Amino acid sequence: MRIVRAILLLGGLLWPAFLHSAIPLSEYHQRREKLRKDLNGSVVLFGQREDRELIGRFRQESNFYYLTGWTEPGARLLITHDDEILFLPHHDERVERYTGRRTSAEDSDSKEKTGFQNVLPVEKFESQLLKALDSGPEVYALLHSRDEDALKSLLAFRELRDGEGKIGPLRRIKSKAEIAELQRAADVSMAAHRAAWNRLTPGAHEYDAQAAFTEVMLDRGCEDYAYPPIIGSGPNGTVLHYEANRRRMDRGEVVVIDAAAECDYYASDITRTIPVGGKYSAREREIYEIVLGAQKAAIAAIKPGAMYYGETGTISQIAKDYINSHGKDQHGEPLGKYFTHGLGHFVGIDVHDAGGVPLKLEEGMVLTVEPGIYIPEENIGVRIEDVVLVTHDGARVMTAALPKEPTEVEKALQ
Repeated sequence: MRIVRAILLLGGLLWPAFLHSAIPLSEYHQRREKLRKDLNGSVVLFGQREDRELIGRFRQESNFYYLTGWTEPGARLLITHDDEILFLPHHDERVERYTGRRTSAEDSDSKEKTGFQNVLPVEKFESQLLKALDSGPEVYALLHSRDEDALKSLLAFRELRDGEGKIGPLRRIKSKAEIAELQRAADVSMAAHRAAWNRLTPGAHEYDAQAAFTEVMLDRGCEDYAYPPIIGSGPNGTVLHYEANRRRMDRGEVVVIDAAAECDYYASDITRTIPVGGKYSAREREIYEIVLGAQKAAIAAIKPGAMYYGETGTISQIAKDYINSHGKDQHGEPLGKYFTHGLGHFVGIDVHDAGGVPLKLEEGMVLTVEPGIYIPEENIGVRIEDVVLVTHDGARVMTAALPKEPTEVEKALQ
């Protein structure tokens, strides 16, 4: 695992240099145009700054990336109804000895590289921001960020509004290019899952499966995990966010593998529950089929206009009702109380993507469907999770190529 971590760190250091997103710069411009359309004031975003004490992958702030596609540190963005300006830091030869050459506003190709017609040095930010205040009374920024105090000192008599609440709704609906990026992340993640399954042998450790997953993820050109992998065997499968991945796996147990890759800044999110030794026990298979039935019922109900969360007739309630009406625990009680988390969330640039909790569904939304049952007293945890695209008349499971029918899973393990 030390070698794997070293590879990830090296990849993180080099990543900005070889990032080549399939999304064209013109699409980022279109996103900014949508934001500007009804803007009565300014949007101010600070890109992620580089922590020079931290050796590891630099990752751009997600909202900043969504609007710019820019992956280098220290940039700032100012948008008004009439203009958009990207501010870039100057070259720093000492830093660039370690990171490689970066782009500065004075470079002759800065407009071509960024897709902005107005690229200025970062020291001009304050004067341009004060000038932009004439465009309207509203100033949107990312609240609770480390740059909030700096903005408040500059704008002492202006109230900052929630910029994420302004940008998040735009991020809910994915473009064709974004869907293609999400499908790539899903495809790589499914291949990595299959590699991890081959390591689920009695006596192996959870980290053996993680190592196999990681090798495929990196070999396919993805830069990082979408989130810390969860590989929970036996009792660890009942712990929702178990991340230690150190336990030895024994025959007769099931393993919850919740792992996915991030590729070109877009995430996936997949979970399968796999038997160690290749066969589910009768009780494991019973619980598994209940979870699978709940997921199928939920996916079948997905379509534009359907309500995802709520009390009556919603997709989440359909899944919960299915679990409660199938099977019992050891005390003869319904199993719904063992489904202890939400049914799903948006997926995109972040694995739990912006846009809030999925409510009324629209075409172009991408979200997870992930029911689960976790029974600590039986040492059985089962979760099945897929990434689903809402289409014009229903749903398309973007991760359908990874087996989940119990017989198909057992066959794949042979």
